[in-house]
Amino acid sequence: MNHEKQALVDYYRLLRQHGYNDSHSGNGSVWDGDVAWVTPTGASGDTLTPDALVACPLGGTPPDGTSLDAALHLAVYRTNPAARAVLHSHGPHAIALSLAGEDFVPVDFEGATLFPRVPVLDIAYADYVAKSPVRVAAALAHHPVAIVRGHGVYAWGETLDRAYRWNCQVEASARIAWLARVGGTPGSDGSQ
Repeated sequence: MNHEKQALVDYYRLLRQHGYNDSHSGNGSVWDGDVAWVTPTGASGDTLTPDALVACPLGGTPPDGTSLDAALHLAVYRTNPAARAVLHSHGPHAIALSLAGEDFVPVDFEGATLFPRVPVLDIAYADYVAKSPVRVAAALAHHPVAIVRGHGVYAWGETLDRAYRWNCQVEASARIAWLARVGGTPGSDGSQ
């Protein structure tokens, strides 16, 4: 059994189990030797198996059946040689806070320490497939995580565990920011 493939399935399942993705949303990849293993299109976090992952060579076009974001994952690996894993999630608080179109500034200690600013990319839904690989890869060359406005979180890591941590921390920070705003807490908009 390929350890990297099983690990990708396990982390993809964790995103589903903890509410960061619905039954068939999000995607992920892991770099393994000379290919990236990418989740297939329409994958379910509840039932995905390692055998369903699709091998994508770095320099090629993603094969049929890969996630809509396969080209984006490959662009991240080409742009950022340190990246060995990419996970995409649909955390509701991060998405809700992205709708304003402004970069997300975590107000909690851990979030602010790990990433003082999370870029929010405004990519028109009609242009998403064509423009997201370059835009997201460029943002992730300088940040561990980025949010596509109204769509979701993309995070890379040297390991799947790190990419998973970034997804979880952004959603936790977004949830705290959301609760602070709803509660009318001074400074909850990131100001001091």
